[in-house]
Amino acid sequence: MMPDHVVEGPGTPMSTDAQDVSMPGEPLPRPKGRMRILKSLQRISSSPSLARLGRGPTTGYRGGHKGSISCVSLSSATSTNAYGHPYGTTTSSWSSADPSPAPTSAASVIGVETTASDTLNKTPSCIRVVEIDPTSGIAPVTSSCPVPARLRANSRGQPLNVAPRISESPEDPVKTAVPTQATPEVTKRETSNGWAGLPVELRTKILRCLAPREIVRCSLVCRAWHRLCFDGQLWRSLDASSFYRDISADALTKIITAAGPFVRDLNLRGCIQFQSNPKAEKLVEACRNLEHVSLEGSYMGRRAVHHLIQHNPRLRHLDLTGLAACWNATGHELGQHCPNLRYLNVSWCPNMDARGVRKVIDGCPELEDLRVSEIRGFDDQELMRRLFEINRLQRLIMNGCVSLTNDALRVLMEGVDPEICPLTSRPMVAPRQLRHLDLSRCHRLTDVGLRKLAHQVPHLEGLQLGGCVELTDDALLDLLPTVPKLTHLDLEELHHLTNATLQRLAEAPCRAALEHLSISYCEGLGDTGMLPVLKACTRIRHIDMDNTRVSDLVLAEAAAMVLQRSRPVIAPSPPDRPYLGLRMVMYDCQNVTWTGVREVLSRNAEVRRATSPQAAPSFPTEIIQLKCFYGWQQTVDEHTKRVMRGDFVAASRLERKWAEFMMSNEEAGAIGAGGRRRRRRAREAAMMHADEEEGGVVPGGIGRRRRARSNGCVVM
Repeated sequence: MMPDHVVEGPGTPMSTDAQDVSMPGEPLPRPKGRMRILKSLQRISSSPSLARLGRGPTTGYRGGHKGSISCVSLSSATSTNAYGHPYGTTTSSWSSADPSPAPTSAASVIGVETTASDTLNKTPSCIRVVEIDPTSGIAPVTSSCPVPARLRANSRGQPLNVAPRISESPEDPVKTAVPTQATPEVTKRETSNGWAGLPVELRTKILRCLAPREIVRCSLVCRAWHRLCFDGQLWRSLDASSFYRDISADALTKIITAAGPFVRDLNLRGCIQFQSNPKAEKLVEACRNLEHVSLEGSYMGRRAVHHLIQHNPRLRHLDLTGLAACWNATGHELGQHCPNLRYLNVSWCPNMDARGVRKVIDGCPELEDLRVSEIRGFDDQELMRRLFEINRLQRLIMNGCVSLTNDALRVLMEGVDPEICPLTSRPMVAPRQLRHLDLSRCHRLTDVGLRKLAHQVPHLEGLQLGGCVELTDDALLDLLPTVPKLTHLDLEELHHLTNATLQRLAEAPCRAALEHLSISYCEGLGDTGMLPVLKACTRIRHIDMDNTRVSDLVLAEAAAMVLQRSRPVIAPSPPDRPYLGLRMVMYDCQNVTWTGVREVLSRNAEVRRATSPQAAPSFPTEIIQLKCFYGWQQTVDEHTKRVMRGDFVAASRLERKWAEFMMSNEEAGAIGAGGRRRRRRAREAAMMHADEEEGGVVPGGIGRRRRARSNGCVVM
């Protein structure tokens, strides 16, 4: 008897024979010959592992269908009911008489009944079981079950996202394809570019913190960075003096060209790239808003300098020191195109003289700082009269102007034919605004010309007269009481000076403001003049006294003065560590001995004892830096370094060992009995001092390793 509904479909082909039809309980006959081969082919075609191995199905299996599997392929191999079916309860096994729960093929799992025509014609039937709803009795419309998307076969019969893997385990001797787990798709996280999101103004401000050399390197990152690094707003101040050797002429040219309209301060000091650069004129034409320019040592051509002056009417600061391209015509261009010029430095320009300077003065009424060292022609009284009429100069540097005479200096201070006051016998003119005046190495100046400065420069703060060999005490005795704001005084190489000048300086109103004093190579000055100066000038910071007659008394007085004005502290912490309060230069002073140097070293490291049991000791905060005889300088420098880092114990020990070494040397040279003993003590003191000078004991208390020395043979 046949099942209720058996529908033919695209399942696995099943061939039946009349010989295969038998009653239940009887053994099936074993096929032979051709039928045996057909049975084997049917068994192979129904195997579900062929799809995974990538082999094409047989003729009876329709693998190219739209993701469906026949009931033969999905049959369960674990059914224990010989008459039951995993797809429903209405089917039973009709053709299989074997009740074995583990069938060997799909054909033996689902039993079907063959009709008489099938038995006689021996044609294979492709069948498929369809379930019936028990309540309605109607078969479902769908004829197949869908395959999951991750297991659908591709064009070669292999499931998607399943990689064939051959299992070679000893438990599974048959190599089968094992599906692997599909790798989940990784989504790439979007990264945000914080730099690109910043405003241009903020990016420019960040790059402005870098050095020019680093900005040029950053321009190689990408095109956007290249445009940003060469933006003119980033180069408002271009100082090429620190990196001009490390940058090519093309890169420097590109920077100046791109930043030309934005540059305010341009420093090309030492840039020799413009010496033979034909584009120098175009470069300076690109800069039209310059205010501060320095071309010192740049080898720029004459036409380029003139183009620079002509295209920058706002120029206020110009430095042309040592420039061979600076001529008198350059001064004419400055007078015509730069009326706001306030600073001009044409020192050591070989092709310029006082005539070019006069054109600058005529066209630049706001000029305040004029530096004309070694410029010829300053005996011109017309130029000095023009400077007197303007009366705006605050700094005048005329170092090495050998043409300057007493008459020219008188016109500069008093003018031409001034009115004389009957009471004071002094010219009735307005005081000069000069604050710094440098007349060094003006050999033609004498006391007659220098006296004209008295009462005419009340605001003078710096006066350099070094190298004016014709000056004596007479001019300075009249001048020093009339400059109450004087802070820097240079009297170097004035051989005719005596201690009377220093004594007048100690009594002058400027004694409270004096900070720098140079009397080097004034062989007539000694302790008589310097001791009053050190007692009266308590704010002095720098003294040059090399090749003078000062002695150890000056060193002792200086040490006492510094110790008195320094502020003692209880603990030498880093903020309160000693600093250099006074610098003294005393080379080749014959009257200075090691005793005076030791006095300075001792005061630098002196720790003031507590006056009561409750009080703590105090440490100095201001010390003296000393430059003395070459043989002692290494010890002095090492002592200063120890004091500066707050190691007063090590500094005191070094000073004591050095003093023992110096005393033993003096004893060794004495004449009399015990000479060998004195020489031995001198050698021992020298070795101990050398050990201490090379390192000594560190602040932690652990000393360094001593050098190995041989004391000679024991036998000898």
